[in-house]
Amino acid sequence: MNKIEHIGIAVKDLEVSNQLFASLFGEAHYKIEEVASEGVKTSFFKTGPNKIELLQATNSESPIAKFINKKGEGIHHIAFAVDDILSEIKRLQNEGFTVLNEVPKKGADNKLVAFLHPKTTNGVLIELCQEISETQL
Repeated sequence: MNKIEHIGIAVKDLEVSNQLFASLFGEAHYKIEEVASEGVKTSFFKTGPNKIELLQATNSESPIAKFINKKGEGIHHIAFAVDDILSEIKRLQNEGFTVLNEVPKKGADNKLVAFLHPKTTNGVLIELCQEISETQL
C-alpha cells in the first residue's frame, strides 16, 4: 500500500455536509459523482495532500444507508492507494484478511476498488484503490 488515498465519511445530507466541510476547509468540493451500482452519491474535497470523500445513500438498501442506520454519520472507511489491486488482494488474502470484493469494481474518482471486511481489520473498513488506466476502461 502506497498512502492513504482518502477517508470516507457517511453523511445523511450531501448538500448540508458539503457546506459544512467547505466552511471547515475554506474551499468547496472539487467533484460530485454518483456510483449507481453502490447506491451512493459522493463529494470529494482536497485538504493539502489529502482527500475526504463524503458519501450519501441514494436508496435505503445502500451500504451507506445501512451504516448510518446502525452507527450514524461518521467515518465509514479509510482508503489506501495501491499500484496493483489484484496482487494486493491476493497478498492480503494470504495474510488472512477477508476481502469483500475478490474482483475489483469501478468506484468513484476513476478508481478500481475492493474492500476488506472490518472483522479482520480491528473494526475498520479498509478500501483498496487503484487508478484506472486507459487499458482498463
